[in-house]
Amino acid sequence: MNVGPDPIPSVVTTRFGPIAIAGGTRFRLWAPDADSVELLVEGAAPQLMRRSGEGFHEIDVAGAGPGTAYLFRIEGRDLPDPASRGQRDDTEGWSLVPAVPPAAAPFQARPWHEAVIAELHVGAATPEGTFRALIERLDHYRDAGFTVIELMPLADFPGRWNWGYDGVLLFAPDRSYGTPQDLHALIEAAHERGLAVMLDVVYNHFGPSGNFLPLYASPFFHGDVRTPWGPAVDLENPLVRGFFVENAQYWLGEIGFDGLRFDAVHALTTQGVEPFLRELAAGCRNVKPEAYLVLENHDNVAGWMTRGDGLYDAQWNDDWHHVFHVLATGETRGYYQPYADDPVGGAGRALAEGFVFQGEPYPDADGAPRGELSRDLPPDAFVSFIQNHDHIGNRPLGDRLAGSVEPKRLAFLRFVLMLSPAVPLLFMGEEAMLPTAFPFFCDFEGDLADAVRNGRRAEFPAFFEEHDASRFPDPLDEATFLSAKLRPADFTSREARAALDEFHRLVELRRRLVWPLTASDYLGADQAREETALRLGWRFGAGSLVMGLNPGTERVVMDAPTGLPGMPVAASVGDVIHEPDGRLALGPFSAAVWSLPA
Repeated sequence: MNVGPDPIPSVVTTRFGPIAIAGGTRFRLWAPDADSVELLVEGAAPQLMRRSGEGFHEIDVAGAGPGTAYLFRIEGRDLPDPASRGQRDDTEGWSLVPAVPPAAAPFQARPWHEAVIAELHVGAATPEGTFRALIERLDHYRDAGFTVIELMPLADFPGRWNWGYDGVLLFAPDRSYGTPQDLHALIEAAHERGLAVMLDVVYNHFGPSGNFLPLYASPFFHGDVRTPWGPAVDLENPLVRGFFVENAQYWLGEIGFDGLRFDAVHALTTQGVEPFLRELAAGCRNVKPEAYLVLENHDNVAGWMTRGDGLYDAQWNDDWHHVFHVLATGETRGYYQPYADDPVGGAGRALAEGFVFQGEPYPDADGAPRGELSRDLPPDAFVSFIQNHDHIGNRPLGDRLAGSVEPKRLAFLRFVLMLSPAVPLLFMGEEAMLPTAFPFFCDFEGDLADAVRNGRRAEFPAFFEEHDASRFPDPLDEATFLSAKLRPADFTSREARAALDEFHRLVELRRRLVWPLTASDYLGADQAREETALRLGWRFGAGSLVMGLNPGTERVVMDAPTGLPGMPVAASVGDVIHEPDGRLALGPFSAAVWSLPA
């Protein structure tokens, strides 16, 4: 796929949602299917909106200041603003005119190659589950060594709790977490501590309940293209693309996030995906040129991360996760099966080149090719992880590796993650090796609730078939949501403190050994294999990072990776011994790393 740097004009004018004007507010709704739209302002008579170009309806209302509650009435039905900046209660209730965002203090996020990311769910990261409560935990993430916190989706969803991927009001942070002002305060507090803040956004679908766009804006969807969530979002329509671009600009500009992670862009299925992703990147960079822009893309399209094109910084690298998960656990069911034949070779390719699948036939796609060549991309074009919300929550019990994998293997995984040059991400609590489950949860009712219960098992049948169904946590039960919550006391046990100390040590090693190299030009990588052991060398303008690792269960003796027999390692994990002949003996699940000047 050619995704080269053609110039793309960006959407910079606010067209969706309420707009502050002198003495009041301009209300706008894109409702091309509606013959008429009335505005309902709480406490006032309905007002007919005038129809303007491109299917918009609008009206200026004097005196409608911040906090004014409003709805739109179409054919007798009262509906929220799909671009609401905040709701009074839940998704089907009153939308609120936003306050003018406070001026943000200047903040310069670290360069992307220095990112160490903690992925957080606001509702589960603290017992209270709010933006304000999370402020009280920011010192923990800073002191542990993280430089970025990444929040799972915040877009307003129906119900009291949700993973976040069922949002329907994409500009409104869910009311259960707090107000937009509370979110501003969280970001400002993070910046005061030197932490950048990213947000996960979902543009491939709307949630299954509370999305009223089909009632009055059918061109938003392509009826002939079906997805697991219904008709596909129609990205051939420039106004639809503009809605999402404007949303991304809103989170970066008005709210103040430092970067965005774009969920599952491979699930964007209509024509127009390529121009949309170009416009999206350009629109974000017009608002915040140095924003961190990260894709989730099962298709492994390397061209989106080509340096110098002004597009995206990185992609979540599921390939990295899958091969190392197979090596550490022996699990080969479900989406791990394509990596089961040669996980050691896959690990070498993931470390040296990024993607494991770079155009080879992919078993889960009936042998169709998957991916593009990625070896010329720098390591920081990839975000690597041992766990994330998906790979914990897709498991029937939502169990973490800390509860099932021996400490020696976990220490090996963390060492390789933190001291290889890709950008590392950890899921909240992983820095302390907490075993707290993170099962899937949501708050729907009736038939939809039953559909969710059955749908999870149908989506990942290979993961569920080995377990007793009576043990599965009910995703609709409040107890399931509460079981995912982290508590400050969880981090105070002797085991948690020891794990935190080790994580902090690895972060400091990364600062010393990796960052000075990744700040310079990337020149390429080499790898070699001897039995289950791998020798990796990443070359940069400032020098080389060299790693020897053995993800196998037997001791392997190999040539010293540095080519300098007997040279002391900069850091190691497990049983690493220099033999008298200068060769390196690596015990099971052990690794060593060197940083060499140019």
